[in-house]
Amino acid sequence: MNEIDRDRRAFIAPLASTVLTLPLAFLSLLYAGLSPMACDSCNGQTADAFDASFETAFPMFLAGLVTVLVLLVWCWALPWRTHNAARRVGIAVAAPAVVLLNAAVFWALLDLP
Repeated sequence: MNEIDRDRRAFIAPLASTVLTLPLAFLSLLYAGLSPMACDSCNGQTADAFDASFETAFPMFLAGLVTVLVLLVWCWALPWRTHNAARRVGIAVAAPAVVLLNAAVFWALLDLP
């Protein structure tokens, strides 16, 4: 790789994305993990509906977090060349956006009482 093609600022987008995405992902995981407590006092049909929705929503939420992890790894793993700069920034922006989308989908799938 010649020195002209190397992007010296290639680490900025992945670093900013990692610093933003990991706390967001942790907070969304905390919310998803504590969401069953919303139906602690439920019984009957309400509890059954919540349990059924949680059994669907939580695995989808975890799959979304795996997608976020793949995006972060991909962002860091792209070759640090100038022609990958736009792709790297796009992936770096997509990672926290996918965390927010993932939390919104989880919230929408969850049948809260």
